[in-house]
Amino acid sequence: MTMHVLCSRTAGRREFLAAGAGAAALGWTGISRAQSKPPVLIGWLMVNSRKQDINRYNAFKEGMAALGWKEGVHYVLVERWADGELDRLPGLAQEIAAAKPQIIVAAPSQPTIQAAKVAPTTPIVQANGNPLSTGMVASLARPGGMVTGLTNINAEISDKLVELMRDAMPGVRRIGCLADSSTSTGSVSLARARQAADKLSIELRSVEASSPREIEPALARLAKENVQALIVLASAFFNNERHRILKFALAQRWSVFAGQAEFAEAGALATYGADRVALFRRAPYYVDRILKGAKPGELPIEQPTKFELMVNLKTAKALGITIPQVVMVRADRVIE
Repeated sequence: MTMHVLCSRTAGRREFLAAGAGAAALGWTGISRAQSKPPVLIGWLMVNSRKQDINRYNAFKEGMAALGWKEGVHYVLVERWADGELDRLPGLAQEIAAAKPQIIVAAPSQPTIQAAKVAPTTPIVQANGNPLSTGMVASLARPGGMVTGLTNINAEISDKLVELMRDAMPGVRRIGCLADSSTSTGSVSLARARQAADKLSIELRSVEASSPREIEPALARLAKENVQALIVLASAFFNNERHRILKFALAQRWSVFAGQAEFAEAGALATYGADRVALFRRAPYYVDRILKGAKPGELPIEQPTKFELMVNLKTAKALGITIPQVVMVRADRVIE
């Protein structure tokens, strides 16, 4: 934008310099957005509830503020939350598309897929998920198309869950593993968990589920196999059903290891996975770049650099388990 300053011959230079100093103090970007542009509409489509994702929600806003974007002045969120009900996502995505946002932030994979279906020409920043495994992008380095953002590499850390279980419970020899069969990521995660178990000479019995009604029957099959502990491979679907899974598992006195922190908060013995809050705090980088003209397909997708190990000592005590020091010293968060 061009700033017009009216100057007399005698005071012109002094007034011009004063105006320039004021503009520098405020920042040209801030003046331009506040005075000549309405707030940018940013679609926000999440599989969970706002209450469940409040830390990630706040982290996103903090990241936006750090880049100079003030909510209500420079941008407005068009929010839709599925509250864990996946069948609501298509309709919620349609509502966001109808608002014609300049960009959409979605997480994890299912909301991203639905947003891309109804708004194929709108840039989408996936704040958490695996767009490569779902076919939303061509590669991490050059996504192509309209989707970019961050991946949580859930499939790549499933072997770490097996190793964590072995370290926390050295005497365990037969474990159960629950995999999500509704996505391709589930099969990849299971394959990696199997390889890790074989390497550690641990017997792994696996079951799969793709809907809530399949969870109890799947876990009942593991109970008949006399497994000593349960690994729940990371999945948005399982995360939404974590209370149901944990209720069954703890009734069997199984120690549960999972890939999402919410499981530990709900009663799992331990969790290990990408720090989702950090991912959401990083997502504004992509929003900022795209709103300033970058093409989403040319922005490389970032992998997480921060991972979090959580241990629930309340659950350990209830199960009569002493967590080895080798695990405790690595814990980022401990629930007591």
